[in-house]
Amino acid sequence: MQIGQVAAKTELSIATVRHYDEVGLVTPSARSVGGFRLYTDADVERLLVIRRMKPLGFSLAQMRDLLEAVDVLAEGDASDERRRGAAEKLRECHAAAEESAVKLRKHLAYADELRGLLAGLVDESG
Repeated sequence: MQIGQVAAKTELSIATVRHYDEVGLVTPSARSVGGFRLYTDADVERLLVIRRMKPLGFSLAQMRDLLEAVDVLAEGDASDERRRGAAEKLRECHAAAEESAVKLRKHLAYADELRGLLAGLVDESG
């Protein structure tokens, strides 16, 4: 897939997809004869992981660490030590994502309360 298709599929801007390539988070699997970035479904999946992490406040370094951990666990010949380290990184990211989800649920509840309050005030003011 070319970058425009990837951007549409991931709901990321083309500039963001390029940025993630430039910082080494998701490098396209190939380049066309004309030099255009070409992405595979696996590349798109990596971008979707990043897209999910970004609003939860993960840094680029944390995103890179998680993607590397996933890669290590997918390797058939990774050492036990590397696999344990990767599994620990996944547990850390899972805990951080859970913590962020709790905060977001609380913020959503506040937003719903405010929305309800404002709806009542709008109805009263006619």
